[in-house]
Amino acid sequence: MINISLPDGSIRQFDQPVTVYDVAESIGSGLAKAAIAGKVSTISDQETTSTGTEGRLVDTSYLIEQDTALSIITAKDKEGLEIIRHSTAHLMAYAVQELYPDAQVTIGPVIENGFYYDFAYKRPFTPEDLEKIEQKMHELAKKDEVVTREVWDRPDAIKFFKEIGEDYKAEIIESIPENEQLTMYREGDFIDLCRGPHVPSTGKLKVFKLMKVAGAYWRGDSSNEMLQRIYGTAWATKQEQDQYLTMLEEAEKRDHRKLGRELDLFHFQEEAPGLIFWHPKGWQIWQQVEQYMRSVYVNNGYQEIKAPQILDISLWKKTGHWDNYQDNMFTTESENRVYGLKPMNCPGHVQIFNSGLHSYRELPIRYGEFGQCHRNEPSGSLHGLMRVRGFTQDDGHIFCTEDQLQEECAKFTELLQRVYKDFGFTEVLYKVATRPEKRIGSDEVWDKSEAALMESLEKSGCVYEVSPGEGAFYGPKIEYTLKDAIGRHWQCGTIQVDFSMPERLGAEYVAADDTRKTPVMLHRAILGSFERFIGMLIEDYAGAMPPWLAPEHVKVCTISGQFDDYALDVVKRLKEKGFRASADIRNEKINRKVRENAMQKLPYILVVGEKERQDGTVSVRARGNHNLGVMPVEDFIQRLADDIALKRDVTVAKAES
Repeated sequence: MINISLPDGSIRQFDQPVTVYDVAESIGSGLAKAAIAGKVSTISDQETTSTGTEGRLVDTSYLIEQDTALSIITAKDKEGLEIIRHSTAHLMAYAVQELYPDAQVTIGPVIENGFYYDFAYKRPFTPEDLEKIEQKMHELAKKDEVVTREVWDRPDAIKFFKEIGEDYKAEIIESIPENEQLTMYREGDFIDLCRGPHVPSTGKLKVFKLMKVAGAYWRGDSSNEMLQRIYGTAWATKQEQDQYLTMLEEAEKRDHRKLGRELDLFHFQEEAPGLIFWHPKGWQIWQQVEQYMRSVYVNNGYQEIKAPQILDISLWKKTGHWDNYQDNMFTTESENRVYGLKPMNCPGHVQIFNSGLHSYRELPIRYGEFGQCHRNEPSGSLHGLMRVRGFTQDDGHIFCTEDQLQEECAKFTELLQRVYKDFGFTEVLYKVATRPEKRIGSDEVWDKSEAALMESLEKSGCVYEVSPGEGAFYGPKIEYTLKDAIGRHWQCGTIQVDFSMPERLGAEYVAADDTRKTPVMLHRAILGSFERFIGMLIEDYAGAMPPWLAPEHVKVCTISGQFDDYALDVVKRLKEKGFRASADIRNEKINRKVRENAMQKLPYILVVGEKERQDGTVSVRARGNHNLGVMPVEDFIQRLADDIALKRDVTVAKAES
């Protein structure tokens, strides 16, 4: 008798081995029809895990031969959507080879919101090719061909793929460890190497779209040949796909690289790959962010410091960065010494802590730095402000006792929430990233660190997810992710527990019993990379920054040249109050002036003519072509001051007026 335990706690018994599909059908024909895969966990599986609940994904054809915990996976499950996307990648490769038999398939994984597959083909794929491939995919899906899993011997698999001209696939198989089982998935005339699982038949794949073609080096190595990567997206329902495509259209309008050019904020050029040339307007945004964060430091017990840009690699070796991170570090030499250009700020902060002897009464000590870092990111991964080689972090390190650990983590979460709210973000997602396979420190230390982070979030009332294996090599971390105006998620803040680096670098404090102890070090950042955060702000606000962040608050436009002196006087009064203002006194029609300045997404445009000059007033237009009427200059000054003090946007100010 085989016992199948289901998620609702019920148990179904079978007198012989059954497939996942058989179990689903025994529950109901509707579930059997919706089933995409199963998640199984046998007693032997549970003995190898800490909770016994992880399970492994299997096809619906998987044969259950012993007592097993089973969940039926459908398109509504996160795992189900990933399986749909992976299966759609195979469907795309199937369609490509139907249309272009000479094309070789290589690798095709699931990515966020979709999938891709790399192909070797004699000519570039065109947009017209993508349309044909997508049409063929729909034809193949309608055939509802069964997808079957097969186990092959290694020599047979290599021979098969070489004989059909799939040299890349044969090379992949040759690189797989000999003790690893080789599985193939077949649908119709197409067969591909894959671990699976996959949908039971192609008819399960109904909602997908091919997006674009890009170049990609074989195995990601620039010394290898260039392949063609076709990207696609796939969803459980058409409504979900439509929402995603609408979001992409909106995201394209908000692209910070496009807005950076249009609003004259920054630029990049080939002579400095991954590095930014900030223009006056863009640097003004930067300065507002930095001065705000400086006030956060001052008001929350942080001491601002500055550490060197380069440090001898002997220090990076002590911290463990050299062994774990050297491929991402820039180095330089002088007088027969090798230095590392810092990729992070923590070792320098420990040196400042070590420069004097500290008592337990001084702890916690909180250091903050706007630290400029450099990382040797691959050129193919660079992406505007979001992924650069030179960046500045609002980086801080807290040195505390073990007893202070949870309280400091909880305080940091509360501070971070307040900061994000000021920038306009109210929805924060929390993840605890636990120990990676490659790490330093004992399991006991990792147990203690992970528990402290989880308990601090629980005490703060935060619901969180666990990301197994995604912690830093020196310690676990909390990742704070923001949701922007069009529903995208951005991981920004972090706090990381580190018992190892302070010990490696000899950090000590004098405890209450006069013994020397090693402090716990918390690595923390709220915004993370300034560059990335500003790029995110530009996209979140679509370039229309709220007044407290805007590069320019006001443009004063004249109806004709005879009112230039009055406009310049208004600008002078605004500047005396600390506002960023200028006049547009060009010999142009007022409608053109207003239109062109509105395209710069200024919070306010003021129009002045004869009546305004006589009455000492201004005609006020808020961003979005909202006419707020005529008001005394002093009233407008107060309005703008309130906008900035309350960190509100002009649209909110209009609604409240």
